[in-house]
Amino acid sequence: MTRLMVLGLLLEHGQMSGYEMQQAMQSAQTDTWAGVFPASIYHALRKMNDEGLVELKNMEHTGNRSKAIYSITSDGREEFDRLLLTSFQQSSVELPTTLYTALTFYAAGQTSTDEIHRALDEQKQSIASMMDMMKAGQAAKAEFMEIPPHVMLIFSNIYAQYALQLKFIEDIRHALLQGNQT
Repeated sequence: MTRLMVLGLLLEHGQMSGYEMQQAMQSAQTDTWAGVFPASIYHALRKMNDEGLVELKNMEHTGNRSKAIYSITSDGREEFDRLLLTSFQQSSVELPTTLYTALTFYAAGQTSTDEIHRALDEQKQSIASMMDMMKAGQAAKAEFMEIPPHVMLIFSNIYAQYALQLKFIEDIRHALLQGNQT
């Protein structure tokens, strides 16, 4: 995913430094929605430079600091297209297997229903917090640019996933309450 992110940024912006990529990724919160951490950029740039997918265009010096400016090569464009198609082919559905496993076997344990409810409340709060953070990111992005329709699809899908998971937690809570009443 990091390779696709780096190549995509270079295609969109032409030439960039690793620092500029990191800043763009941090402001877009790519670690949250894409699983790409800004700190992974420098390693990816070095490796892709060795592979001929990106090339060092310029070294800018400011005082004691130097900044490497990269651009994408024709091989990098081909790799981007390959990675793009592969990403469109892969399922974007990831099951919360630990929650499903816990729900499958909760009755075998000695954990009280109250403790389970508290744990579900923590998960619910975490999801609500992530949704708030994503909405704040969307609002910040909207202040600087008109968000393209294909990017709005991403936001809409993320919010729908959060809402679905919050509903599932409430359904679990309700089922556990029903189980205690029998």
